[in-house]
Amino acid sequence: MSWGERLRGAAVPVDSAGRQYHLQVAPGDVARYVLLPGDPERAGLIAGLWEESRLVASHREFATYTGTYRGVRLSVTSTGIGSPSAAIAVEELLRVGADTFIRVGTMGAIQSRLRPGTLVIGVAAVRMEGTSGQYAPPGYPAHASPEVVMALVEAAETLGVPYEVGVVASTDSFYVGQGRPGYGGYMPPWAAQVIPSLREAGVLGFEMEASSIFTLASIYGARAGCVCSVVANRATDEFVVNAGVREAARAASEAVAILSSWDEAARRAGARWFHPGLLRST
Repeated sequence: MSWGERLRGAAVPVDSAGRQYHLQVAPGDVARYVLLPGDPERAGLIAGLWEESRLVASHREFATYTGTYRGVRLSVTSTGIGSPSAAIAVEELLRVGADTFIRVGTMGAIQSRLRPGTLVIGVAAVRMEGTSGQYAPPGYPAHASPEVVMALVEAAETLGVPYEVGVVASTDSFYVGQGRPGYGGYMPPWAAQVIPSLREAGVLGFEMEASSIFTLASIYGARAGCVCSVVANRATDEFVVNAGVREAARAASEAVAILSSWDEAARRAGARWFHPGLLRST
């Protein structure tokens, strides 16, 4: 899009080719399977693991590549930090044909057993961000799609990387919202209790986008999952920059190849939902 270009309207901001306002992608530019890292540089790292890829668009925090991995067409779009921009990415990707989303990120663990480099596959997310509340009431669950979770587990097993499956917490704040002191040591009473409360409930750690991605996917009938590498552990006070990031990228790409084969099995059987019995019957 260029300066002064007139879009179709204020409510549906796309150009005459259907190119989306924020992502700058049009129908046909992206695959049905899309990986969602936060960092634009990480989008390039992920695409570099595939057999081939090309940069489709880069605008603001959103960088999109499309290519193939194990013969499966897939895309990656960076979302920036936090749920507001992640929701924009999901909305606009849905509009151009995507239907399956896997967040590929990093997280801070709050359980001492999760060492840096461990992958966490999220089955659900505590909605501690504000974006999903614009879409659904407080009691609405933010859950991953079962087949995406299973594909990520199979991918981690196949690759032989350490992983755990469980609930994550999605926040809007990296500092106070995750129990870190704010500037000058600012720490409201509730923030001092956030880690003990979540740890007691079995939550594995903090990240910032999964709950909104899960919520939107559920509302719109799409699929979503999440794999995050542990880079920090609040219980042991460790922080290893980019620990496990490449492994998470590989696991997510491998999960897409697995999902594609399962989707094909369901298509051949005329089944609406994939289940393991379909693999025994093919």
